[in-house]
Formats: sequence, C-alpha cells, structure tokens
Amino acid sequence: MKQVTKGQWGGYDTYILHSRELEVTLLPRLGNNVISLLDRKENREILRRPDESDLEYYMQKPYHFGIPLLVPPGRIRQGRFQFEGTSYQFEQNTAEGNHIHGLHRIQSWCVSDIEEDEDGCAVTTEFTTTDDAHWMEQFPAPLRFEMTFRLQDNRLRQTLKVTHLGDKRIPFGIGYHTWFMLDGEPDRWKLQLPAEAVYELNDELLTSGNLLPLDDLKALPQGMSLKNTDLDTVLRIREQQPAEALLMRDDGYGLRYTADQDFFRHWVIYTKGQAEQFLCIEPYTWLPDAPNLPKDASFTGMIILEPGQALALTSTLEMIYPEL
Repeated sequence: MKQVTKGQWGGYDTYILHSRELEVTLLPRLGNNVISLLDRKENREILRRPDESDLEYYMQKPYHFGIPLLVPPGRIRQGRFQFEGTSYQFEQNTAEGNHIHGLHRIQSWCVSDIEEDEDGCAVTTEFTTTDDAHWMEQFPAPLRFEMTFRLQDNRLRQTLKVTHLGDKRIPFGIGYHTWFMLDGEPDRWKLQLPAEAVYELNDELLTSGNLLPLDDLKALPQGMSLKNTDLDTVLRIREQQPAEALLMRDDGYGLRYTADQDFFRHWVIYTKGQAEQFLCIEPYTWLPDAPNLPKDASFTGMIILEPGQALALTSTLEMIYPEL
C-alpha cells in the first residue's frame, strides 16, 4: 500500500499517496493543496474536502478546503507595506480594503519527483513565482518553491523549501489554513495548544501587536473543550514549548499537528462561527500584518530572505489511535 497513484478531481490530475492507515490526495495544478486526507482505519475524512461541485467556489477561495499554503498568511492593512525602501501593494480583497491570505491561490505546480520505498511514499512538486505575472506585479521577488509530501504509516510530513532568486533582501512569511473535521460533534473534541497569550485584534481583525491574557482560553495549554466555542483568534506560542496542536476525541482518537518550533510561533484557531463541523488550526511563521507592526522580527516572526538564500520549513500531521 506504500504507493502513489493518479486520479482526477474537477478535470484536474490528482496524486494519491497510500499507506495502510491514510490516503492523501494532492491537487498540484490548483494551488498544490492537500484536498483530502482519508483515515482508512476509521473510514473518515480528516479534512474538509471539496466536492467536484464546489469547483467554482474553490477557484475563488481555495483556502476554504484541505491544507492550503498561505504566502503570506493573514491580513495586511490596505494590502500595503514598505521594507528597506521598497513599497509593496498586494490586492485589496476584503470588504475593508485590506489584503488577506497571500498571493498563493490556484497557481499550477508541476510534479518533479515520485518516490516509493519500504518505509513510505512521497511526491515532490515545484513552482516558480516568475511564472505568475500577477504575483510579480504585487511582490516582484523571484522565488522558487519546492514542496515534498511524504507519507509514512500514520504520518504526513510536508517540507517546503523556498529559494530566493532575486538580488535584494525581502520579507517573507508562510502559513497553513488547515481545515479539520469535527463531524458535528464539537462536544467530543478537545484542543491542546501551548499558547501563552492572545494577540489583540481590531474591528477589521488586524493585529495591533499588543498581547492579551488567555482568559476564556486559559484551559488551552492543558486541553480545552470545543463545545460552544466561536473562535477567530491569533495566539502566541510559549517560548521553549513545541509548536504543536493536539486535537483529541473523547475515545482517544485524534491527531498531533506539529510545525518547526523555530519559525511557527503564531497560531490561529478558527471555527467559522460556533464550532460545529470544522476547526481550522493555522500555524503561521509571521504575525498577520507583520511588516506594518512597530515590532522587530523576533516578535513578529517576519523572516528576512537574503539573495540566494534557501530555507526549508516542515510540518507534520500524525494520527493517534485509541489503545486496544
């Protein structure tokens, strides 16, 4: 079962990674998204999967399904910022005239490698920003992305390598907007996240840079029930704590979602109204609106890429099964 097969979704090729426990469906030609993660042992969709009838909506808002990559994540005030003398203007795509969730949407990635071995299987995909004129109009920095998805037993590991091909320093941030299913049973699930504070948001959900106490979320570091929660909250992870979320059902079934501790210190939790069907767990490298905040990079998480620099960022999703 440790193999990669091909399929179709909405007329586009998919690549499906198989293990005994999981089946992972990739959609490289529409944003390189993981559109399905099927738990074979439970016969259960772990992620919010788009139906083929959702194709038109997916083309508009692909970050509403699966594990979409955000470059950069979150909102930017009026889509505008400056960095080292260069002005950048991103598309203003919210009702308030701000920018949200980055330049990466439905760009076409190519599959560059497929591996199958005794331990697992992997697919590697690539995309270069100079192939997207609209991207370069907004962020004229040539970048090459290479993503490797490796499935081994009950674990999916994503490694994103970004290489800066330009000739001047640039600000950089990524995130994942991962949609986990709650199956209409939020009272059965608990979320554990080593958060130390909440970032203050204004009426436009822009961050101020101020930190607030956890208050109603004070149980989060030990495990908080999702019953009656209504969340769109940006959290700061405690220093020296692992950057990982634990989402557990009351029967001992669940998952551990981990990201590089050195980079992913800002996490968003979002329930799309009162928790019922979904919980988005979103690890970010930078704080939303990071380039406009009067804080240094050690606080905002803004990565500064030097010309020629390559950076690899990993995240892992591991399923947890009840002990027999």
